[in-house]
Amino acid sequence: MLARLAPIRNWIFDLDNTLYPASARLFDQIDVKMGAYIAEKFDVDLVEARRIQKGYFYDHGTTLAGLMAEHDVDPHAFLEYVHDVEMDVLEHNAPLAAAIAKLPGRKIVFTNADTPYASRVLDRLGLGESFEAVHDIHAMDLRPKPQASAYAGLCAAFDLDPAQSLFVEDMARNLAPAKAIGMTTVWVDNGSEQSADADRSYVDFVTHDLTAWLHEIWG
Repeated sequence: MLARLAPIRNWIFDLDNTLYPASARLFDQIDVKMGAYIAEKFDVDLVEARRIQKGYFYDHGTTLAGLMAEHDVDPHAFLEYVHDVEMDVLEHNAPLAAAIAKLPGRKIVFTNADTPYASRVLDRLGLGESFEAVHDIHAMDLRPKPQASAYAGLCAAFDLDPAQSLFVEDMARNLAPAKAIGMTTVWVDNGSEQSADADRSYVDFVTHDLTAWLHEIWG
């Protein structure tokens, strides 16, 4: 494994359900708030709101992307509303912070969330000083993963060579564009929601526990 990772100089991590486990259920709070937002906006019940929400998620990459494309929703107001959640389900993860600190090279968070929310999550996990930067949905010009432009923009913003970059993500489909441009890919298969697509040919490594995997590769 170490031989395959020897060229890596850029370590890129998704945020939600990647730097913390899906079992923490933080994103469940956001999921509920997205449903409530849609129910109110379209005057529908929560069952219909969830159908709309998940349709946008699968068709557009994120619920917000669908709402913007089809209803011109204000992204700032939406993100502020859905990210107003309690962080008490997250725990300080000193072993993960130590593992990330050992990685040789640059470390960046690449998330479809926004930076204020990402900063709250990272601080709660004890990872506030672990990363050079957060490349968020606004830095992507509101075109989220898995749109190819998000990955191209990330590489351009930080002058990253994809062949020297590794991307860690819980949503397997978001690894496909990374692999297509030459990145090494790691799927954190920890129980988060996935698309129906069973193709995993673009996944180089699979782990159920990111902290354990990082300690395994670096000791």
